[in-house]
Amino acid sequence: MKALVTGGGGFLGGAIVRALLDRGDTVRSIQRGHYPELLELGVDVMQGDLCKVDDIDAAAKGCDIVYHVAALAGVWGDYEKYYQANVLATKNVIDACKNHNINYLVYTSTPSVVFDGADEEGINESTPYAETFFNAYQETKAEAEKLVLNSNDAKLKTVALRPHLIWGPGDRHLAPRVINRGRAGRLRLVGVKENKVDSCYIDNAVNAHLLAGDSLQNEAKCAGKAYFISNDEPIAMSGLINKILATVDVPPISKRINQYLAYYLGALLEFVYSVFRIEQEPLMTRFVAKQLSTSHWFDLTAAKRDLSYEPTISIDEGMRYLKASFNTEK
Repeated sequence: MKALVTGGGGFLGGAIVRALLDRGDTVRSIQRGHYPELLELGVDVMQGDLCKVDDIDAAAKGCDIVYHVAALAGVWGDYEKYYQANVLATKNVIDACKNHNINYLVYTSTPSVVFDGADEEGINESTPYAETFFNAYQETKAEAEKLVLNSNDAKLKTVALRPHLIWGPGDRHLAPRVINRGRAGRLRLVGVKENKVDSCYIDNAVNAHLLAGDSLQNEAKCAGKAYFISNDEPIAMSGLINKILATVDVPPISKRINQYLAYYLGALLEFVYSVFRIEQEPLMTRFVAKQLSTSHWFDLTAAKRDLSYEPTISIDEGMRYLKASFNTEK
C-alpha cells in the first residue's frame, strides 16, 4: 500500500508515518513545514497547503489510502482560520481521493465535536453532535467530520476516529503545557469534584488509525462511522495532571479554583481578547474551564468490536516512556 499522511510533521501524524514504514508500507506526507527527519526515514515528503487544491491533488496522486491527520487545533482563534484549515482542507482531501480513485480515507477527529459543557461519563457514539460550540475548533472539526462520514460510499470508504488527549514522547501540546504551567506555579485544578477523564497514549492512537485503515480494506465494518479512542483507563483529572508533572519531578498540585469563577473569568477574557483583537490564547476560556471541571470518558465497545482495538500501553507504562524521553533530552 502507498499511504498519504496529511500533517506528517506533527506529533500524531509523524507517529503514524513511522508505524506505516515499520510495517512495510510506502509513505508520502504533506505538511506546511519542512521536516528533514521525514526525508531521512525515506518518506516521500511534499511541502504544501491543503487549502490549495493543486497541492493536495499532487500529493494524493498514486496513493491507495489517506490518513487525514492535519488540523488547526486550539481553544481560541478566528473562525475563518479554523474553517480554512479544518473544513476547506478536509473537503479538498475528499475531492482529491475521488479524483484519484483512492478508496480509503481515515480521518482524525476529536471527542470535542459532541462536548456541550456537561459531564461525559461512559458515553458512546450515539451521543449527538453538540448543538452549540464553545470555540471555532470544536465547530469546524464537527463540520469536517460530517463531511468525511457523509462522503462514505461504495467507491470511497471513510471512517473518523476521536482520540482523546493524546500524549507521550514527542508530545508538543498537552504534556509541555501542563509541565510549563506547573513549573511556573500557574496550574490549578478546576472545581471541587474529582472528575474522571480518558486520555490516549500515542502508540494506542496510532494503532487505532492503522486498524481503521485495515478495516476499511477488509470487511469495512467501520465505514461511514465515528469512534471514540482512548486508553480505556479513566482516572481523576488531578491524577492525570500530577502523573505528567511527576515525569519531570514537579511537585503535585492540589490548589483549586471554583469552576464558576473559572468559567466567568474565561468569558471575560474572551470578551476582552475579542474587543482588542488579541490573537494570543487567553490564560482561561469557557471551553477550558468546562473541560477541566467535567468528566470525559468513553465507552469503547464499538471500536473494540469493529476495529479490534485494544490499548496496548497503559497510562503508567506510558508515563515511564514519557519520563525516559525527557531524561534523554537533557
